[in-house]
Amino acid sequence: MNIRVMSHTKVVQAAPEVVYDLVADVTRWPVIFAPSVLVRHLHRGPDEERFRLWATVNGAVNKWTSRRVLDAEQRRIVFEQERSQAPIASMGGGWSFREVGSGATKVTLDHHFTVVDGADPEQVAAAVDRNSETELAALARIAELGHPVEEVVHTFEDTVTLRCSAAEVYDFVYHSDRWPEHVPHVSRIELTEDDDGVQLMEMDTVTAGGIPHTTKSVRVCFPGERIDYKQLLPPAMLFGHSGAWEFTDGPDGAVVTARHTVAINPDAAREILGAETDLADARAYLTEALSTNSRNTLLCAVRYAETKSPT
Repeated sequence: MNIRVMSHTKVVQAAPEVVYDLVADVTRWPVIFAPSVLVRHLHRGPDEERFRLWATVNGAVNKWTSRRVLDAEQRRIVFEQERSQAPIASMGGGWSFREVGSGATKVTLDHHFTVVDGADPEQVAAAVDRNSETELAALARIAELGHPVEEVVHTFEDTVTLRCSAAEVYDFVYHSDRWPEHVPHVSRIELTEDDDGVQLMEMDTVTAGGIPHTTKSVRVCFPGERIDYKQLLPPAMLFGHSGAWEFTDGPDGAVVTARHTVAINPDAAREILGAETDLADARAYLTEALSTNSRNTLLCAVRYAETKSPT
């Protein structure tokens, strides 16, 4: 079985520790790296971790389990897929970060892989090449903003208790193709799903100001438990937007958490909200706007459940 080796590099105009930290925290990847859809940790220690990653490869969503070893002192991260998905039989590699010049970093992303019998290694190599270039460009885009990452990448959530069951709310969120009939700000939904609970959703909405907007999202569904999503076409103010709906039953009804993570584009925020807008203003605006949409969707879920309940 032939092992294919590939290497990609990019010089980023930011300090090595800044760039290293962006790669080290995989929980931020879905809003920074376009191919990354969802990360769920299986184990997380100070210098090693295991996680399951869902990502787009050649237009499809693949998933695999990876192990990483992190060396902050040497600024190196080594990864190996424990369980790959065909056509990949095995894959591993590493990230390294070396200071060059004054305040710049040379980032090297290495891969080695094999493919299953009958698969075309050139097709896999093309996907690795495309995703690596995309990830390095996205890494530079965030690192070179000059803002602390915690000001650019923002996570917030709302938890509400609803007078229906968790199963009923999950059913409403899962069957989003019904939303145009029940959610006022949604005018159109196109929804498809594969055999592994991965949905592709395209949605037309109208903002409070009457402005139409189209988003395209990947959703990963865990029946009755949660639905994670990542917008493939985020709003203009964002580099990335991902989130999750979580559902449990409590003593007073369904307990639902709507979580959002966004990566803010500062220039776009100033264009949309005004020249004096800073990142704190943008975070406040996005928190209110996205939380309001989530709460309104959940209220529609309650009304929908009430129409289905026996009278």
